[in-house]
Amino acid sequence: MITLYGIPNCDSVKKARDWLTQHGVDYQFHDFKKQGVPVALLPGWIKEVGLEKIINRKGPTWRKLDTAVQGSVVDAASATAVIVANSSIVKRPLVVWNDGSVTVGFTPESFGQRLSS
Repeated sequence: MITLYGIPNCDSVKKARDWLTQHGVDYQFHDFKKQGVPVALLPGWIKEVGLEKIINRKGPTWRKLDTAVQGSVVDAASATAVIVANSSIVKRPLVVWNDGSVTVGFTPESFGQRLSS
């Protein structure tokens, strides 16, 4: 089953969820705000898509972090600690597809390609 991770009020997450529903795709939604970030999965996500794709360094949550905290994010371990404390810095939506692969972000084209292959 596809799992879409994110925050319900995020516009990109809303668009992705709407797209999946409109195309009749079954998926689970994991709400970072209510369920937290699954710490055990973070290292695999970071390894697959890279730290720079996981962390939204342009968003308000990142910008509000102290510069020392921002500077401390240099590898998977340091990123994990900051992500767990600030789940909103994860780029969204993060999707784990049926084959176990991970993507970050949403476009109708990218989701369509994923599901047609």
